[in-house]
Amino acid sequence: MADSPQPINLFEFEDAAREVLPKAEYDYIAGGATDEISVDRNRRAYASWAFRPRVLRDVSKLDLSTTVLGSKVALPVLIAPCGGHKRAHPDGELATYRAAASCGTAMAVSANANTSFEDLAKAADGMLWVQLYPFRDKAMTQDWLDRAQANGYKAIIVTLDSQWPPKRERNIRNRYQRTRGANYPVGGEHPDAPRPAGSGAGSDPAATWKDLEWIKAATRLPVVAKGIMTGEDVELCAQVGADGVIVSNHGGRHLDNTLATVEVLSEAVAAAKGKMEVYLDGGIRRGADVVKAIALGAKAVFIGRPLFWGLAVGGEQGVVRVLNLLREEIEITMAKCGRPTIASIDASAIVRVPPL
Repeated sequence: MADSPQPINLFEFEDAAREVLPKAEYDYIAGGATDEISVDRNRRAYASWAFRPRVLRDVSKLDLSTTVLGSKVALPVLIAPCGGHKRAHPDGELATYRAAASCGTAMAVSANANTSFEDLAKAADGMLWVQLYPFRDKAMTQDWLDRAQANGYKAIIVTLDSQWPPKRERNIRNRYQRTRGANYPVGGEHPDAPRPAGSGAGSDPAATWKDLEWIKAATRLPVVAKGIMTGEDVELCAQVGADGVIVSNHGGRHLDNTLATVEVLSEAVAAAKGKMEVYLDGGIRRGADVVKAIALGAKAVFIGRPLFWGLAVGGEQGVVRVLNLLREEIEITMAKCGRPTIASIDASAIVRVPPL
């Protein structure tokens, strides 16, 4: 990054990453399901809300800290559980985690991480969550839950929208082959592989709410359900005892033609009735997006693709830069809206944009 001007926003980071990544790797990260309508909508939907700036409020000191599941983070932007960070940089998840820890935020480790849960836990003094699927192999699930707890991980994310493989046409054209996560047993199935009913290590297409209930009972750690896009499913998460939900359409990577995550956030928050924390991912590229999501009721947001752009351009320091750019833009937005703390951001900070 020192040899050329640093990107000054996340869009420029993506442009720079596209120049250094192999085409197949860039397409895998950037692409989505079929026509990629949901990928685009996730991004554009933030323009549906406008800020209501307030003046003459003391914003001389801004506090971007908040809590997630009772633990403090320095900013409300967390690292989403995306697999295979080494596709963007040789240091992979180790670099991402060090960046997250240095910025005071949490990293969710993907089931398909290139690094073991144990090695990651030793890499920095930060906050780690671990992500898994409703695997058919309950023994492996229990092993992962036990490993997470033994290594100081703070929460479990269970991804619920990956029971059937998507059609990603960029990957088909590139004949892209995914690499296997480092934490799976040798010879097990990949979670995205299509499977009939039976035993195996993959995400179970026959999974039901009883499987999430089983995971909740099998660990002392908080459990967060990821891939929720309706109020009905939020209510079912509450019924099985989930501690939080992530409003997510998998970055538009699994089912196309959905609403944007920010468009269904209010529905999810209303359905949670204060019983669970609600998070959001999808399309976050500006600090303003983060503030809008918080105003609509999100406790914090996750970023996915931008972490790869940061890794590809500058490794650990690239991810730090991505997080710091978002921090800077959040600060500007908060100050201009007269909101000195994250807790002071509420629905009165934004308004639906009327047609011109």
